[in-house]
Amino acid sequence: MAAVCAATASVALCVAGYAMAISTEDLIVTPAHDELRLSAPRFHFLTGASLAHLHDGISVPYDFQVTLFSGTRDAPVWRGFERFVVSYDLWEERFAVARVTNGRGSSSNLLAADAERWCFGQLAVPTSGLARDGRLWLRLDIRSEDQKDSAPAVGDENGISIASLIEVFSRPALRAQQHWTLENGPFRLAEFQQ
Repeated sequence: MAAVCAATASVALCVAGYAMAISTEDLIVTPAHDELRLSAPRFHFLTGASLAHLHDGISVPYDFQVTLFSGTRDAPVWRGFERFVVSYDLWEERFAVARVTNGRGSSSNLLAADAERWCFGQLAVPTSGLARDGRLWLRLDIRSEDQKDSAPAVGDENGISIASLIEVFSRPALRAQQHWTLENGPFRLAEFQQ
């Protein structure tokens, strides 16, 4: 019985350590004109069960939600949603990514880190109207979705439905669903030299 308790405690500590590592990864914020660009070079989301699906030839959608808070971490002032569908070419051993929201676009023949970087490169947070000396926080939520278990989020002839992406993030992540949260803040726009 003591061995079972010790093993359970060990697993719990490993899981807690993993969650802590994810939540403390650096989300880098860079100003560009009237927006903030995001990057996270040390963070990787093409991992685990989703990567296994990709290597089995199954495309995997990733939903991104970016939230900007002002004043306090309880006051969201902007929220943006993106969906990227990642596929893997088994012969070339390269990834392709298609952006299916907000302007669309795609890139192919990418290594895993390049595919992740391309997704981050599509994220922009508008800053017009924000006080330069106000305290800001950014949170990025990412969820992978197994297409076999999910209802399509396609709405009209323009592709993905923003309402369906909002609905995705309004409910907790499924137990088997990979999900990550990256944060940055507090910071002020005045801290950036432009």
